[in-house]
Amino acid sequence: MNQNLKNLLIVIVGGLVLVGVMFYWQNLRGVGPAINKPPQDIVDIIDDHNSQPGENSTTYPLKVPDNFKIEIFAKNLAGARVIEIAPGKMYVSQTSQGRVSALTVGNDGKVQSQTVEISGLRNPHGLAIDPQDPNVLFVAAENQIIRHEISSKKDTKIADLPTSGGGHYTRTIKFGPDGRMYVSIGSSCNVCRENDPRRAAIYTLNKDGSDFKSFAIGLRNTVFFTWSEVDGSMWGNDMGRDLLGDNIPPEEINILAEGKNYGWPICYGNNIHDDNFDKNVYIRNPCMEPFETPPHIEMQAHSAPLGLDFVPEEGWPEDMWYDLIVAFHGSWNRAEPTGYKLVRIKLDDKGNYQGMEDFISGWLSNAGALGRPVDVLIQPGGTMYVSDDKAGVIYKITYKRE
Repeated sequence: MNQNLKNLLIVIVGGLVLVGVMFYWQNLRGVGPAINKPPQDIVDIIDDHNSQPGENSTTYPLKVPDNFKIEIFAKNLAGARVIEIAPGKMYVSQTSQGRVSALTVGNDGKVQSQTVEISGLRNPHGLAIDPQDPNVLFVAAENQIIRHEISSKKDTKIADLPTSGGGHYTRTIKFGPDGRMYVSIGSSCNVCRENDPRRAAIYTLNKDGSDFKSFAIGLRNTVFFTWSEVDGSMWGNDMGRDLLGDNIPPEEINILAEGKNYGWPICYGNNIHDDNFDKNVYIRNPCMEPFETPPHIEMQAHSAPLGLDFVPEEGWPEDMWYDLIVAFHGSWNRAEPTGYKLVRIKLDDKGNYQGMEDFISGWLSNAGALGRPVDVLIQPGGTMYVSDDKAGVIYKITYKRE
């Protein structure tokens, strides 16, 4: 090999290394908390704190509001994601493990046993108990929705779901007030134009799988959604695209309505055109209504909002009524990590946004992440359950009046 060719190769390799270092520094240097092993076991931390209240308060990492208590409800649930409650039971999808576990809950509210309910599924995520039959559990895996009869363990596929292109693989299902099932299907990419209209959208169907039809589109990755107890409107999160910097685009809470387009891939946030991706020239801004529906609430970019649920009146502080609790799973591609906490979105009795504050924080420290909150399930009577796929636990959070 002559010297000129060697020099050229050195320049090419050096350039590639420089580009790689710059990409890492701009986008991935904050990835550690998301992928590294927790620096401590959150189970031991919480159990020790609750067994010796006050003695280790100065070193206790979690910041919990006054009159609230957090404890470990269940553990040894690697990859715990969606939680669903049935009489005397709690079901937990363990997406990374390909299974759904069943927790038997005693009259004392504690877990009596823990068993595998279904296994061998492809990234199972969404869970929904049949509103008319508590013996039937629906499960949304990456590639299908199945109907699972709890007593007989019989599984029946009711719908196929798209997998082409890879990308976001979680599928979440819930029954709406109208009795229909809704399923969210994330995009196959960071930002692209989908070939399959079922991607980056929410679809709705009957519980036998019939009448599978589009509900809302332009949703890059609406992993969780729920319905307001005040007016029955459907609310969902949406995660913005990556690689536009630490602070754009914002994460979103949308009020979801049939037939609406929420903008992805060419729009983000409050009707902002993503001209970094979409190079087309338009006579009229394509991100203005009625083409694109803006978010109801914008949140810190790369927080990764997942589970969300409304606070009911029964058993909860009056100043929290109508509010929304959201789990921030936490960033992986932000230079300075953010998220890894539960936030309280303050709403008035008409759903108008009043502000945002941390509800429980402290999972993220300089040493790493103790956990990553995922699903939020709020019950009347002052009890909340939160899953954590990094720590493999379910937290129980309770409100105690003074």
